[in-house]
Amino acid sequence: MSLIDPADTLERQNDKLVKIAEALMRRVEHQIAEEGAAYAQFERAALLEQRVRERTRELERTLDLLHQSNAQLAQATNEAEAARRNLADAIGTLSEGFALFDPDERMVMCNARFCRDFRDAALDLSPGLAFTEYVRQISRSRALALPPGTDPETWAQERLQRHRDRHVMFNVELTGNRWLQVSEHRTANGGTVVVQTDVTDIVQIERQERARLKDSQARMIRATLDHLNQGVAIFDDGGRLVGWNRKVGALLSVSARYLRIGAGFDTLLGRLSTDFRFSSAATRADFARWAAERGRAGPIRFEVRRGSGQILDVFGQGIPDGGFVVSVTDVTQEREAAERLADLNEALESRVMERTLDLEDALATAERANASKNRFVAAASHDLLQPLSAAKLFISALSDRLETLRDRETLAKAESALTSAEGLIEALLDISKLESDRLSFDIRPIALEELLAPLRDEMEVLADRKGLGLTIVPSSLWVESDPTYLRRVVQNLISNAVRYTQTGRVLVGARRAAGCARIEVWDTGPGIAEADQSAIFEEFRRLDSRASRNDGLGLGLAIVERACARLGHPVGLHSEVGRGSCFMVSVPVAGADASPRVVRGRPVRPAGLSESGLIVLLVENDAELRRALTQLVESWGVSVIEAADAVGAIGLLEDLELVPDAALLDQQLGDGASGTELYRQIRNRWGVVPTAIITADRSESVRRDCANLGLLRLLKPIDGAALGEFLKEAAAPPV
Repeated sequence: MSLIDPADTLERQNDKLVKIAEALMRRVEHQIAEEGAAYAQFERAALLEQRVRERTRELERTLDLLHQSNAQLAQATNEAEAARRNLADAIGTLSEGFALFDPDERMVMCNARFCRDFRDAALDLSPGLAFTEYVRQISRSRALALPPGTDPETWAQERLQRHRDRHVMFNVELTGNRWLQVSEHRTANGGTVVVQTDVTDIVQIERQERARLKDSQARMIRATLDHLNQGVAIFDDGGRLVGWNRKVGALLSVSARYLRIGAGFDTLLGRLSTDFRFSSAATRADFARWAAERGRAGPIRFEVRRGSGQILDVFGQGIPDGGFVVSVTDVTQEREAAERLADLNEALESRVMERTLDLEDALATAERANASKNRFVAAASHDLLQPLSAAKLFISALSDRLETLRDRETLAKAESALTSAEGLIEALLDISKLESDRLSFDIRPIALEELLAPLRDEMEVLADRKGLGLTIVPSSLWVESDPTYLRRVVQNLISNAVRYTQTGRVLVGARRAAGCARIEVWDTGPGIAEADQSAIFEEFRRLDSRASRNDGLGLGLAIVERACARLGHPVGLHSEVGRGSCFMVSVPVAGADASPRVVRGRPVRPAGLSESGLIVLLVENDAELRRALTQLVESWGVSVIEAADAVGAIGLLEDLELVPDAALLDQQLGDGASGTELYRQIRNRWGVVPTAIITADRSESVRRDCANLGLLRLLKPIDGAALGEFLKEAAAPPV
């Protein structure tokens, strides 16, 4: 059956064919839209399945780690129980009373000799006994000889006061003229070890010795020594002990039976426990040799660490009668505080380094993938633009041959579609360039008016077509940026404002704010909801679903964000739904009143340089920049010797036979030479010279090389203030 009646006129047949074609086109477009939605659902399902698999694998790895941890915990528990049994057996063989309290002041264990003399009161010496209860029971024992005027409660309070110290050693008098020495030491986990030793014989001997010291001077010295916070021991010209205080025995843990008149220095040194570790400043042999010389070689000072806890500062010095005196000070708290700070700093640095390495690995992977994508997009965009350009040329040639208006309109639509495709490819090419590591910018001073004036002429045509008012306020500001990319940024912002504003006006201007020029583009468009203000910077994202391809491709703001991120220009957005939007870009101001980033005129003369007599080596292959830097530095009263390359610099230093006080080296010296390599040559031949590397390369590799060599990196355009500070530091005398 024929769809066309042959009897109809040609015009009638043509109208029927047009309507049939339009119906078929609508059907095809509707079918494509449904297929696209189904494909999107399929993609989301595939992505969800992949994420579920990833989470499952992570959970399995976590369970494996948990099983390993449980096995290790069981093994550690068995080892701890065995160690506890061994410890109990060991302390049971001790001749002294021994008890261990945990960090919560509860008894963990004790041996049978502990508190043997106080059994009348200390009846319950079992694990879990509180330290305060242990002291209270001892204070009420009949075996304890309380000092005159002291009741049990007072004695218990004084005993608990002593317990607050990390290391305690004192004597307790018992009835029957007997004495018990009690020593306490803190464990690494904050617990307490209590040792009780019968020192009755020692105390009686000491009393006999003290009875012989009858003259007033000896008693005064003894009183003075006992009131010192340091441990002090005095030896005569024969190396024999003639005076000491209790503190020295407590700090060195030397039993009172060995601290007696006439005890030899070597004997006492040999009584020090083997867990005393001498610092690198002096060994046991060094200390013994110094004592044998009776301090004639001068004073000696070093630190001793006992086990993993107590740290003692030991100082020895000769005295006029030929003997010597040794003082011991507990500096544990000071050293522990310093070590905690150092450990904290090291831990933080380690964590930062670990996170940095992880991020660097992830970043390297992402950058490789991104670089591959960018290379593909750039290559594909370049290849696609050529046939599109050819197609547009063919269409232009064909337009002159068409006679009917309908054919020319159809051809114009085809040309418009090709133009849209060309714009899309160019935008993709811009994004790939902005994401490429090889992109370099031409940062230099720009007059804003030179950038805004051409945009005013270009955008007024677009605004007039839509009946909008466009105002671009003239500006006299100069900024520092790449002129090409900054123009593209502002152009995209203005074209977006014109495209999405239906009625009203668009206003463009620049404000000065904190050393920056804030370029603002205001419009009276529909505005952007706060929830959508981040999404609009994504590629191919348009909030107006009714917009056609001719209304934009959704790449303009993506280009703006990437270009500003690479240039270091912050982007801002203020918008209210129904009232309009304002996009803002902050660009550093160029000029004498802004933060100096390039050498202009004569920055303020750094104080003190003119009298320093400083000689600076300048190596720069750009003749104009070399001349400008030389004039600037010499205006500060500093002598400059200059060279254009590394070979010339080395030859110049050899001819002059001098070493400069400082060096300014350009990183790119031509012929593959670099400023860092030239610095290594200078350091190897003439030693370390304060050096600054001048470079426009902001890459991580150059920053890392300068940091490893301890060099200052001065980025172009050069900051005159930073240059002056560097020369002032170079001129400062060494500390």
